[in-house]
Amino acid sequence: MTDERALFEMYGQWWSVSWHAAEVEPSGTRHGSAAICLTAEREAVLVSEDGAVWDLPGGRPEGDEGWRATLDREVREEACAVVEDAVLLGFSRGECVDGTQAGTVLVRSLWRASVRLLPWEPQHEIRARRLVGLDELARGSVGGVPDWFLERWVREARAAGR
Repeated sequence: MTDERALFEMYGQWWSVSWHAAEVEPSGTRHGSAAICLTAEREAVLVSEDGAVWDLPGGRPEGDEGWRATLDREVREEACAVVEDAVLLGFSRGECVDGTQAGTVLVRSLWRASVRLLPWEPQHEIRARRLVGLDELARGSVGGVPDWFLERWVREARAAGR
């Protein structure tokens, strides 16, 4: 069931994005997994390709990977971290309503993950990693994530950690 939805523009296209509870996977093309990754000190891990725009670790599946396998691999590749525990918080469902991908529906699993950081040895597109508190994360700008959506994600992650 959808309880929040909003329109936003990304790369010249308009998307309707909605948050869905973890109990029922929404319809659409599986588009990967992403997480608010927390260290033992409860700091959130952010990653960046350029050191200017920061994002949460995550990405698309390879082959027939499931949601959790995608999360584990992407966090290791992007954040140089190992997922020790993860809680599925929900799903995002984005539908392109105007642009070259109009009609495309993408679904991503959204997690709260407890991680152990490994030595920083980037091997893929990510070039920087930093840690921030959850309050800073909730107030910050993360990639193309709409503010209301990030605030919801942080609330869900806090609740799952209690």
